[in-house]
Amino acid sequence: MTGETSGGGRWRWLILGVMLAAEIMDLLDSTIVNVAGPDLERSLGASSLGLQWVIGGYALTLGAGLILGGRLGDRFGRRAMFLLGLGAFTGASLLCAAAPTTEILIAVRLVQGFAGALLLPQGLGLLRENFSGAELAKVFGVFGPVLGLGGVLGPLIGGGLIEADLFGLGWRAVFLVNVPIGLAALIIAWRILPRRSGDRSVGIDGPGALLIVAASALLVLPLNLGQEEGWPAWTWVSIATGLAGFVLFAFQQRRAHGRGKTPLVMPSIFSRRAYTLGLAGIALFFSALIGTQLVLTLFLQIGHGFSAGEAGLGNLPVALGTMVGGALSGAYLAERLGRGVLQIGGILQIGGSVLLWAELQGAGEFSIWTIVPGIAMAGLGSGLVIAALFSIILAAVRDEEIGSASGVLTAVQSIAGSVGVAVFGSTFFDGIKRGSPESAFQQALYIQAGLLVVFLGLTFLFPRKGRADEFATTADDADDGALSVGAGQAGGESGPQAAQGVAGRE
Repeated sequence: MTGETSGGGRWRWLILGVMLAAEIMDLLDSTIVNVAGPDLERSLGASSLGLQWVIGGYALTLGAGLILGGRLGDRFGRRAMFLLGLGAFTGASLLCAAAPTTEILIAVRLVQGFAGALLLPQGLGLLRENFSGAELAKVFGVFGPVLGLGGVLGPLIGGGLIEADLFGLGWRAVFLVNVPIGLAALIIAWRILPRRSGDRSVGIDGPGALLIVAASALLVLPLNLGQEEGWPAWTWVSIATGLAGFVLFAFQQRRAHGRGKTPLVMPSIFSRRAYTLGLAGIALFFSALIGTQLVLTLFLQIGHGFSAGEAGLGNLPVALGTMVGGALSGAYLAERLGRGVLQIGGILQIGGSVLLWAELQGAGEFSIWTIVPGIAMAGLGSGLVIAALFSIILAAVRDEEIGSASGVLTAVQSIAGSVGVAVFGSTFFDGIKRGSPESAFQQALYIQAGLLVVFLGLTFLFPRKGRADEFATTADDADDGALSVGAGQAGGESGPQAAQGVAGRE
C-alpha cells in the first residue's frame, strides 16, 4: 500500500488514529511531567528553577514555533512536516529519558517543544484533505473528546508510572512512554499518509519567526529567573522588551503584507478589537489555569509528601469538574448563552478559588478531602470556559482570517501556559520558604483571582455568540496556518491545551 492509494477506503480512518496519537503524545508530555518533580529532585538534584524550566520550557518553544510550523507545512507539504516532527518528537522523548543532568533535560525539552511545533499544526489540514462533509463532522466529533480525555489522564498515567518504578526507571518512564507510541505512529503514517507536495510559492517569514521566538524568550526567561535573582533591573527590562516584541511582531506582519511578502499570519486580524482583547483574555485565562494546577500538584507533593500516584489522583476532582463543565458548555450552554457561559464559568472559578482559600485556612492535619469542593468547583468553571472560549473569540474575525486567527490564539495559549508555570511556580516556592504550604498556595490563589477578575471584565467586550462553523472554515483555510492543536477548544470540547490546566498543557 502506498501513500498515493491510501487516501481512500477504510485506511483513511487510520489517519485519524495517527493524528490522535500525535496529539495525545503532546498532551502527555505537557501534563505527565508535572507529577515528576520530587523524583527529579531526588534523581538529578533539580532545583525549583530547574523544575519550572522542565515543565514550562516545553510550552515556551511549542508556542513560539506553532505559527512557523503551520507555514512550513503549507510550503513543504503536511506529510513531510508531520513525519519530520513526529520523528524528532519521538527521538527527543528518548533523549529526555536518558538525560544525565537537569541542564541537559531542559535543553532537550526545548528541542522537544520545537518538534511539537512542527508536528501539531499539520493535523487539521491532513484530516481535511482526507475527509469531507458528514465524515469530517464525525472526525471532529471524535477528536475533541479523545483529546480532552488524554489530558485528564496525563497526571494519572504519570503518577502511576513513577509509582510503579518499572525496571527502576522512575521519572524516565514518563518520557519513554512516548517512544512506542511515536514509533508505531511513524510507521503507520509513513505508509498511509498521501504524498501531496506543498506550495513552494508560499514564503517563509524568517524575520517574523525570529521575532516571535525572541519575544517569547525575553518574556519567560526573567519570569523564571527573577525570583532566584532577587528581581534585578535586567529582569524588568527583559519583560518590557518581550511585551514590546509581540507588539512589534504585529506591526512587522502588517509591513510584510504591505510589501507583497507572505507574513506568518494575516495582519488584518490585529485590527479587530474584539479579537485582540480575546488574545489578552486567552493569555490571562490559561496562565491562571495552568499555573494554579501546577501549584496544586506542588502543594500535594512538596507540601504534604504525596507520592506521584497520590498527587495524580489528587488532580482527579478538578479533572472531573473540567470534563463535566466542558460537556455542559459544549452540548448546551455555549450555544444558548454565548459569551454568558464564559462569565458564569469565570465566576465559578473565582468562587472555587475563594472556597479553596477558606479550606486552606482550616487547622489540623491536612486531608485531600478538605479541598475537594474548592478544586472541583474551580474545575467546573474552567470547563465551562474552555469549551466555548475559542469559538467565541474566533467569531470576531472574517472567514478568510480563521486560519491565522486560530493559529495565533493557540500559540498565545501555549506561551501563556509557560508564563503561568513561571509566575505561579516562583510564587509557590518563595511562599513555602517563608511559611506553610497552605500559605504558599493561598498566595498563588490571590494571583489567580486577580487574573480571572480581569479576564471576566474582558469577556463583556467579546463577541456575543460563538462561531458555528469554525471547524469547516478553519479546515478550508488551513493554508493560512490553522493549527489542529486548537481544534478541540474551537469545536466546543475540552481541547488539548486546555487539558494542561487539568494537570497543571495549557
